[in-house]
Amino acid sequence: MSDLKRAPAPVTEAARTSLFVSGSFPRRRGLLVLLSAAFALFLSYAWSSKLVDTEIGVNTANALLGHDAHKTPIAGVASGVLFAFVTGLAGSFTACNIAVFGAVGPMVGRAGSRREKLLQTARPLVWMAVGMIPVSAAYGALVGFVGTRMPQFSTATAAPGTISARSAQSMIAFGLIGLAMIVLGLAAAGVVKDPLGPLSRRFPNAPMVVLGALVGGFLIGRPYPLFRDLFRHAATTHNPLYGAAAFTLQSLGNILVMSVLVVALTYGLGGRLQRWLSASPGRVAAVTAAAFLVAGVFTLVYWDVRILGRLGYIWWPTAPWNAPH
Repeated sequence: MSDLKRAPAPVTEAARTSLFVSGSFPRRRGLLVLLSAAFALFLSYAWSSKLVDTEIGVNTANALLGHDAHKTPIAGVASGVLFAFVTGLAGSFTACNIAVFGAVGPMVGRAGSRREKLLQTARPLVWMAVGMIPVSAAYGALVGFVGTRMPQFSTATAAPGTISARSAQSMIAFGLIGLAMIVLGLAAAGVVKDPLGPLSRRFPNAPMVVLGALVGGFLIGRPYPLFRDLFRHAATTHNPLYGAAAFTLQSLGNILVMSVLVVALTYGLGGRLQRWLSASPGRVAAVTAAAFLVAGVFTLVYWDVRILGRLGYIWWPTAPWNAPH
């Protein structure tokens, strides 16, 4: 326990290994990991997909498009492009995208003039898009080629107690993304060695590119109803260029709310937040580690453990408001 209470060393550039690992770690890293995991487990239990996907996501898309987004067929490529961006924006707070907010911590509270703050805020977001867009576009192009034969295209109901191919794809995709987020969180807390350290020494912006690639990977397993509508439309057009453009816009819509949040925090609370973060060398690390750990554990548990529990393979509690009626 003495290890956990040791005061953190001052931050130095030599100690920093990447954007997410500052070189100064939380004083009670074991407690931080435990509390973050506990909160993520509670969030996995309490999360209501009906509330977030339907009441918020679908209703927001309906309002923005001016018609029933789920029941109205996508008329063509132009309609599909608009549908992609709007539904990406409307789906910002689905269970997939909670992981995006792991990037907020390292990007807020920067000191400097208004112009410097804008550049310091925009640059990481641009690099995140650099990692996200190729993954989204490549998957969209793949859907244009072979989408009708992919698990996500299927609407078949699996036999009771079995894992459908569509669910298996989601579990694999989000399980890997969740594990990657957990490793980033543990590295930020100083529990494990920074996996991005060697890459960051050559390419300082690599961490945001990697995070962007993980965000782009959400589409590979995403079961969000409006995204599946977009997926099926892109698959039936057999147009890889349309698939690439639509999926890219879907991902850009997903991160728009987070981008606005980062800018708002930087300008609205930038000075006070920067002073609070700099008052203790381990605070930035604690915020970053907690954000990634909560996002990673939630993603892994919600998409893998919860589904296995629902199918009866393991025990997992179901919140009363999520129980089938």
